[in-house]
Amino acid sequence: MGRELTDRSGTLLRTLVALHIRDGSPVGSQTLREEAGLSVSPATVRNVMSDLEERGFLHSPHTSAGRVPTDQGYRFFVDSLLQVNNDLDSSAFDSLRKELNPDRNTSDLVQTASNMLSSITSQAGVVTVPRPMQQPLRQVEFLPLSGDRVLVILVINQREVQNRIIHTRRVFSDEELRAAAQQINQRFAGQALAEVQSQVDQELLAARSSLDDYLSATLDLAQQALADDANPSDYLIVGESRLLEGASPEELQRLRELFATLESKRDLSHLLERCSEADGVKIFIGEEAGSQMFGDYSLITAPYGDGARTLGVLGVIGPTRMAYDRVIPIVDVTSKMLSAALGH
Repeated sequence: MGRELTDRSGTLLRTLVALHIRDGSPVGSQTLREEAGLSVSPATVRNVMSDLEERGFLHSPHTSAGRVPTDQGYRFFVDSLLQVNNDLDSSAFDSLRKELNPDRNTSDLVQTASNMLSSITSQAGVVTVPRPMQQPLRQVEFLPLSGDRVLVILVINQREVQNRIIHTRRVFSDEELRAAAQQINQRFAGQALAEVQSQVDQELLAARSSLDDYLSATLDLAQQALADDANPSDYLIVGESRLLEGASPEELQRLRELFATLESKRDLSHLLERCSEADGVKIFIGEEAGSQMFGDYSLITAPYGDGARTLGVLGVIGPTRMAYDRVIPIVDVTSKMLSAALGH
């Protein structure tokens, strides 16, 4: 980005970005001079604005003599000039603490986190749904049905219960199913389902080669019980309508294109997957999110987990002129409180 900004240039850029976030309109030199509180001439302010424009931080809409920040300007503002307000509003904090109750199951907590992010920030809230294979196995039970059909009851992550029906390669007695469940629980309880699946696959090959029919049958049951869990991560978006509030006709068209991108879930799923591997808050401004449809919007994310592993990521989608100083700590606190609830 070339040479560093002087204190005066930094103050003027920070003030201009704050004014644009507040009002949403181009900022003129006279307004900027008054709001910045600097004892400089109007000509000096105009010169600084021209320099900032040449460096890519600002641009002039063709319909106005004022300037607005570019994505690069917002990026510099967020990285170097932003003063984050870490004192979260007490009512927002109390609402998060009340709603993200450890007694709720994972699905409810994830849905609630997305709802709360949207409600508190007045933007769209997004959260990825934890992949079952990332979560620990607590217990498995097998109940015989008719013929070769067996009901599998999987208890994962302390409180999540999943039921499914599998077709076994032979008919099992009640006693055989109880013994198989007991052996699987003794050996694998507490391990992530993906780890269990990997071990089962390896041991199944060894058991078959050694002609150990009982062990092979038990592992075969475990393999079938876990087979349907290898689903790609999904995500929930709440509050898209909030992005429509106050949008201009031009912005409405871009929003429709953004909604179409979000609906397809391909690009955003890949981006959120990357975010879940990062530490702390990540901020994507405009096309940094990897899609032209994000041109006028930003994504702020933070990973969440259960204390032992990362389970997903949550965040906020809003216009590039969102109040970063307020939204960033809300995303950060929500991720920490969701993690605390899941790890309780």
